[in-house]
Amino acid sequence: MDKNYYKILGVEKNSPKEEIKKAYRKLAHKYHPDKSNGDENKFKEINEAYYILGDEKRRAEYDRYGRVFSGGGGGASGFEGFDFSNFSADFPDLSQIFGDFFGFGTAERVYKKRGRDISIDIEISFEEAAFGAKRKILLNKLGVCDSCGGKRTAPDAILKTCAQCQGSGKIRETKNSFFGSFSAVRACEECGGTGKTPTKKCPKCKGEGIVKKSEEISIEIPSGIYDGEIIKLSGKGEAVSRGMPGDLYAKIHVKAHPFFKREGNNLIIELEIPLSAALLGEERKIKTMDGDIKIKIPAGVNYGEILRIKNKGIPYEDTGRGDLLIKILVNIPKNLSRKSKKLIEELKKEGI
Repeated sequence: MDKNYYKILGVEKNSPKEEIKKAYRKLAHKYHPDKSNGDENKFKEINEAYYILGDEKRRAEYDRYGRVFSGGGGGASGFEGFDFSNFSADFPDLSQIFGDFFGFGTAERVYKKRGRDISIDIEISFEEAAFGAKRKILLNKLGVCDSCGGKRTAPDAILKTCAQCQGSGKIRETKNSFFGSFSAVRACEECGGTGKTPTKKCPKCKGEGIVKKSEEISIEIPSGIYDGEIIKLSGKGEAVSRGMPGDLYAKIHVKAHPFFKREGNNLIIELEIPLSAALLGEERKIKTMDGDIKIKIPAGVNYGEILRIKNKGIPYEDTGRGDLLIKILVNIPKNLSRKSKKLIEELKKEGI
């Protein structure tokens, strides 16, 4: 029987990538075999699930077919059959879980420290969600030092060969684990992987290359974005000394519209008309996202019937656009005058 990777990680099928990553890390820490209450089989199963769901291509294949045919997963036992050259490339931050050992027999890679990811919430209007928008936000975070540009050196400093890595910028380590012995190469923390250290440190950041600062960040919100979608801005998270910056994740919250409702890329409105308009038809002015337009209500329209106006919905894929769906609500009067009743009695004789 095929494994349910979403169930293994305890997430929903529509969960965003970041939520899957968070669930994976939590479970991996919990069941790590090096812990007293660890579970090696459970740990392997969790990693197998994240190997599939953490990659967009493999996740799409799994969602479509219930298994992955292109390298790993689909009932593999633990890591059997996995292509670790892809695995280690996809998840360089697994050092937090594996204790900084990598390799798996692959080509040498140098792993650097990574700054903290930042998550924010942004509220936008219904119109901005439909047509896209630009937002500028001010974040207080650890960023690159403006004085030295992150180089950590004073203006008059001289660069010399790093004594710790002998100028290679790399430190090689060999560690033992339940997988066996693995050789890992990480960036030298002393020089940040440059192979050089300054004779004099930057006075502003004290040689760290980072400072606490306010940074204005521009966020491009694409047209057609949904409520709850997350925009990822790579490298816009917190900086870290001698390493790579984290990412910024902006969760979008779309305000409800008093008139329009969204269904995929289509917009839905309800239009109330009198009984006479339903029987005889009439021309009406209605609101759209582009302004008012006139439409013709056909004679004999039924209650709940949908009229479709092409290309007046939500934009998508640069050139495409959904439709405007108009749901007809026929207003049946509750209190009729004598004259109205008499006229309806006459219509009744005509079979109307």
